[in-house]
Amino acid sequence: MKVRAAVLRTMGAPKPYAKSRPVSIETVELDPPGPGEVLVAIKAAGICHSDLSMASGVRPRPLPMVMGHEAAGQVEAVGPGVTDLVPGDHVALVFVPSCGHCVPCASGRPALCEPGATANAGGTLLGGHRRLRDGGGQPVNHQVGVSCYAEKAVLNRRSLVKIAKDVPFDIAALFGCAVITGVGAVVNTAKMRPGASAAVVGLGGVGLCAMLGAMAAGARSVIGVDINPAKLQLAKQLGASAVFDAREPDVVDKIRAASGGGVEYAFEMAGEAEAHELAWKIARRGGETVTAGLQHPDKRLPVPSVQLVAEERTLKGSYLGSCVPARDIPAFIDLYRSGRLPVDRLLSERIGLDEVNLAFDRLAEGTTVRQILVFP
Repeated sequence: MKVRAAVLRTMGAPKPYAKSRPVSIETVELDPPGPGEVLVAIKAAGICHSDLSMASGVRPRPLPMVMGHEAAGQVEAVGPGVTDLVPGDHVALVFVPSCGHCVPCASGRPALCEPGATANAGGTLLGGHRRLRDGGGQPVNHQVGVSCYAEKAVLNRRSLVKIAKDVPFDIAALFGCAVITGVGAVVNTAKMRPGASAAVVGLGGVGLCAMLGAMAAGARSVIGVDINPAKLQLAKQLGASAVFDAREPDVVDKIRAASGGGVEYAFEMAGEAEAHELAWKIARRGGETVTAGLQHPDKRLPVPSVQLVAEERTLKGSYLGSCVPARDIPAFIDLYRSGRLPVDRLLSERIGLDEVNLAFDRLAEGTTVRQILVFP
């Protein structure tokens, strides 16, 4: 079948992307689902910094590639062997498929699935297949097994989580990345205890989800840190105890003073080396710094080893929020429905497929939180 899709053919194009147009809107051929696969009509997809990092070349992937990794949609057809989904089901798309039998999966850590990581790096679905071709019949790669900047997508069943039908698709899309990455970093990676103090450095979609997750988990105070005044204001409106501009020369001292010597949990969500270093510096003795920001592979973090030991400090990475998606996405959706996780307030703009390059410009400029690509 033929579908319209956003295809990345050039990495590292100059800004503004609306002019250089690294993403082209093309009609591609989508094969029907094979064994263990599902055809999904995409209804809404989030424009995430991880997508921008692939377009900019910070996170290289094989090209050409249909973009997108955060979405929700409706099942249209299932391939042989899929018995637990039927046409009409609503699903959230997950950017790490889990095989269920490798060492990380068997240990309860599906975010680190080894076959899933291999497939994502190679631009294929979990089974090693490509179901996309361009107008000339040449194979097109899948972005992390999802490729949701398209009218329809074929995914491995293990890249999907069934969700309730009463959640609007534009809200449900957030749970495939922003929510599970941000909230998961708090409750799964850090296992933050109720009554603790926390700070979030980087208040994009993932960072604000981490802030909301910390409040839902019972933090006594949550400090928001960013360089964008509008994001700092939004964080304050959402309930941040205090907010600070990361560009202030004495921001570390101010945050440590406001938190009584540093926070117990510091979360870095900006994907920048400076933000990572700041998150380390504002954690107190015995504190924990968790990072979910994906930086360029060449970036390094200077951490004094004596401080790591003498202060019993902890530094952790968090991927996919250390989530078990089939368990956590429905649970986080229930928190949203109860009003304890108001992620609907993070939506900035609803856009069409032809606006993807412009959306990347907005994201690069830091003038938006979460833009949602919607399909009729």
